[in-house]
Amino acid sequence: MEHHSMQGGAAGLAYRGRTASIGFAHGPFVRVDAGAAGERVAGTLVEEALALRNAIDVASGQIADLAASAGGEAAQILEFQVALLEDEDLIETIFASIGEGRPADIAWRSTLDAHIADYNSAPDDYLKARSSDLADLRDRVVHILRGDQGQPLKVPSGGVVCADDLPPSRFLEIDWSGGGGLALLRGSPTSHVAMLARARGIPMVVQLGSIPDIGTMALLDGEGATLELDPNAEQIRTFEKRRDSHLKSRASARAILRRPTASWRGERIKLFINIQRVEDLEHADAQYADGIGLMRTEFLLTERGSLPDEETQFQAYDAVLRWADRRPVTIRTFDAGGDKPVPGFTVDGEANPFLGVRGLRLCLARPEIFAVQLRALARAAVRGNLKVMFPMVTSADELEAGRKLFADVVQRLQADGIAAMLPELGIMVEVPAAALAVSSFKAAFFSIGSNDLAQYVLACDRSNGALAPLVDPLHPAVLELIARTAEHGRRAGISVSLCGDMAGDPRCLPALLNCGLRELSVNASALAQIKHTIDRLSSGGGLG
Repeated sequence: MEHHSMQGGAAGLAYRGRTASIGFAHGPFVRVDAGAAGERVAGTLVEEALALRNAIDVASGQIADLAASAGGEAAQILEFQVALLEDEDLIETIFASIGEGRPADIAWRSTLDAHIADYNSAPDDYLKARSSDLADLRDRVVHILRGDQGQPLKVPSGGVVCADDLPPSRFLEIDWSGGGGLALLRGSPTSHVAMLARARGIPMVVQLGSIPDIGTMALLDGEGATLELDPNAEQIRTFEKRRDSHLKSRASARAILRRPTASWRGERIKLFINIQRVEDLEHADAQYADGIGLMRTEFLLTERGSLPDEETQFQAYDAVLRWADRRPVTIRTFDAGGDKPVPGFTVDGEANPFLGVRGLRLCLARPEIFAVQLRALARAAVRGNLKVMFPMVTSADELEAGRKLFADVVQRLQADGIAAMLPELGIMVEVPAAALAVSSFKAAFFSIGSNDLAQYVLACDRSNGALAPLVDPLHPAVLELIARTAEHGRRAGISVSLCGDMAGDPRCLPALLNCGLRELSVNASALAQIKHTIDRLSSGGGLG
């Protein structure tokens, strides 16, 4: 990326990159070098093997502590690193290399570098994001081997952190409570650290190119994707004007949210939110939702490195129901498998995991794990307006098998004198067969998972970046199945909602409303924009 000088002579250099997370930061400029410094002297073969074993144990402990304190999506991202440290084949290869006389740090680095190169050459963004996680792990272990225990980054409050790239664990070590921003010379908007920055509202700009090691103050504009170093008074004034107008547009979005419910052609449109974990309810806009249309429960599987017990699950569900008060809360049972492997639960080595034992298929195959979740949900059902849905349902028999298991769990709890009840049961419509045979399901409600539905209808792996142009949610075949499901709901008097990415995409709204959908579930951050778009459509403006 080229940089261009702005007014102010030597000061006031401006660099342009790509937006990864919107927001504004004005603070000290902090340059971070991610590379491992220092040299080490190799010992005997035995000493080198012991040094590596110790470094792996220390790294494992550090990552586990980070995952436990960060929780949610961050824990899922770090889970990949933990799994690598437990990959005996990989570790044995490295110890064999030490056995041939290579120092521990060289053996470790060269093996990891080979894996990083493999991930980097992969065609899809999901795997490329993993290469940064691998580099993170590589550097952490090398630091430990060289006697640096990986002290957390010391960043002044509100600082703009600049690095070549910043892996997830380094991001999580920084205290962002005082604001601040992230400026990366390389990096990608689809990386895991970008996901974490967006979740925490930290502005982030990537692919800034080369920046000199100078600068004491910085302005980072996540909207315009610019970084300005040592700005002059004029630049600061312009920056603050842009920041204020961004904050005003956020305020007007809030005003939209406070207005009465959205409606279209005289019909009320219910707007729910999707949450990944309990902490997502802290988003300032969440309170304006009509309820929770999708609570994913996979975070419970990855946060602690072991399968969650009944009490842990019950506490999470109960917290969400208490937050919602009488508003409906739809919790989806474990949707593990596909691109979400879980050690000790999912099937290893499936040739095509997206078409494998996942979602409800997996839960029915592992009733001893599923029953623990159903017990926690049955106990939570007496605490609020709970609805439960099964993911990846193909046939009506699967729904009935899940219902029977659930009913048995409720009966056993009640027999033991524990307050429990069977909540309303619905299904995710994401397998084309479910949409085509929707009338065969005795479900209390339907929730369309448009991401998976589009993937299966269009025969495109949605994590493969090379297929992005083909994964069109507005493809007539996808819309036909959505309309078919909505029409069945209307005829049968059963509620139908859509909780995939389409619901939060203003471009898709006219098509979804025309398909007959009157309930949408989106991330809290999209709530205001979607409500605003519905208002515009109702008044005949835009997108129409």
